[in-house]
Amino acid sequence: MSRLPNHVLLPLIIACALFMENLDSTVLATALPAIASSFGAHPLRLNLAITAYLFSLAVFIPISGWMADRFGARRIFTSAIAVFTLGSIACGVSGALWELVLARILQGLGGAMMVPVGRLVLLRSVPKAQFVRAMSYLTIPALIGPIVGPPVGGFLTTYASWRWIFWINVPIGLLGIALALIFIDDLKEGEAPPLDVFGFVLAAVGLTGLVFGFEAVGRSILPDAVVATLLAVGALAALLYLRHARRTAHPVIRLSLLRYPTLRASVAGGFLFRIGIGAVPFLLPLMFQIAFGLSAFRSGMLTFVAAIGAVTMKIAAVPILRWFGFRSVLIGSVLLSGAFLAANGLFRPDTPHAVILAILLLGGFIRSLQFTSVNIIGYADIPRPEMSQATSLVSMAQQLSLSIGVGVGAFVLHLTAGGATRLTALDFMPAFFTIGAIAMLPALVYRRLPADAGREVSGHQRATPLPAETPALRAGE
Repeated sequence: MSRLPNHVLLPLIIACALFMENLDSTVLATALPAIASSFGAHPLRLNLAITAYLFSLAVFIPISGWMADRFGARRIFTSAIAVFTLGSIACGVSGALWELVLARILQGLGGAMMVPVGRLVLLRSVPKAQFVRAMSYLTIPALIGPIVGPPVGGFLTTYASWRWIFWINVPIGLLGIALALIFIDDLKEGEAPPLDVFGFVLAAVGLTGLVFGFEAVGRSILPDAVVATLLAVGALAALLYLRHARRTAHPVIRLSLLRYPTLRASVAGGFLFRIGIGAVPFLLPLMFQIAFGLSAFRSGMLTFVAAIGAVTMKIAAVPILRWFGFRSVLIGSVLLSGAFLAANGLFRPDTPHAVILAILLLGGFIRSLQFTSVNIIGYADIPRPEMSQATSLVSMAQQLSLSIGVGVGAFVLHLTAGGATRLTALDFMPAFFTIGAIAMLPALVYRRLPADAGREVSGHQRATPLPAETPALRAGE
């Protein structure tokens, strides 16, 4: 059998890592009560298992690009899968909460390298003309994780043991390592500069403080004074890093890459969009289970339909982008996505489930088109030697924006509900309207892109050049 082309084979191999990470995060939430019972701990304390992973991501994502340049992308990618797999085994054999927390930190180290370096391998191996198709293939298996995660986690926890939710990563990890070693070339882009240790420390402190602070806002996990301290320390460290990055030759996160308009639009627009999207996994299940009185299973059967819409879109992404181009698709999909998010606030306990499913399905479809487009346009103009730094910058922005989204959603819900002991559907309306409005804001960023932005990647061809879009007039658009 002939070997599949790179733009098909590589995304499927890299997706083994994405599938593990997405599956792991969804099955863990399902199994938390059982794990707490096994350890004799209060379920709220099990939040440490989640925050430990986030801590590890925040610390190590900034150096993922440097590691790939220094030691080779394939070596770091396969090592990251191995570390994540070992961390999964350690989680499965944990006998106490502190052991599980340490194992989750180890998992996070692997996860921090797997996703950005896996994306880097793909970007360095596939011609730009194949970026859209390759990225679509990459995300299809990864999106299966949220679909199968809740039922798999519930089944294993109920009929076997919660430990199996971690052990199922072992065969997936071993398969990913084997395929990567066989089919992925060990690409390197020259010599890596010295590691910016001081910048790494500032970035780690800044991201950790901001991610944990926004995760805790409005959720009564930590005292308000602690949350405020986390946010203040994180913001101060981030400001110090900005000052440091302008003065050092090789900063660990190269903000100078934002000079590329397409990357700047991707980071800024994607950051705002993910703030809106980041609140959905927190708000929607809470509304269905608390305000509507649905069981966790029935709630999950409603929410997972959005992932089905997202998977379906991946098939349509290539022709849509080729026909309309990046700017039109980015603006249109972000406005529609925001509208569908706001529509969630109109759900009521007596809303027919068919209507809810239809809105979530279409919203997932449009949202996935936005994600695909904004992820690809960011790399359209980046030279290959700078790809590693670009993937680190994008991954850092994504992690921070999703955490801010949870904080925004929880904060607005807290303001609306006040001290009410029982949440109602009306309490959720302002939160969904707020995140829907935030998700629409990137349209202001995307409209500054030229009409032919990313044409080399999308294959979009304009019939005739418009006189009004000369460089001089475009600059004043």
